[in-house]
Amino acid sequence: MGCGHPSLPVLGTVPPFALTERGGDAVRSEDLAGQVWIADFVFTRCPDFCPALTGRFARLQHQLDVETNRVRLVSFSVDPTHDTPEVLQRYATRAGAGPGWLFVTGPRDTVAALLREGFHVAYADDGPPSSPITHSDRFVLVDRELHIRGYYHGTDDADVARLVRDAAALRDGRAS
Repeated sequence: MGCGHPSLPVLGTVPPFALTERGGDAVRSEDLAGQVWIADFVFTRCPDFCPALTGRFARLQHQLDVETNRVRLVSFSVDPTHDTPEVLQRYATRAGAGPGWLFVTGPRDTVAALLREGFHVAYADDGPPSSPITHSDRFVLVDRELHIRGYYHGTDDADVARLVRDAAALRDGRAS
């Protein structure tokens, strides 16, 4: 760290993707280029930590200028078979999501590859329909060049506070 500016490592690059947003519009990775954004991985029927992650994102949208699109939030559904755009729209409404918070879904194989190989986060949905979906509780910070700049436990207060600092530093041009 020099001059009080945090140095955030480049941990990977988000690969090209094309998914569908809750309103039915296509969202491509290149649509997010030029913006700082945070990804999380949830599903609407999740009985475990997804409600807590969604609650954190609801608070983050007010802390990080999400409404002015200076930082975007992107929730990726890990249950694309059930989480249609219509289902995601209802979920987003219940969460109080503004327009700067995207909820995206797509073909199961596309989502699985993106999570495992693109974001490098845990995801398993290989069992019978009655088996649980296993997925990461991490928030992933992505910079304007689609570089992954940090992983943060979405259920840990200290980690989320660090995420807020790091995202604000990237947003304001104070991080390298």
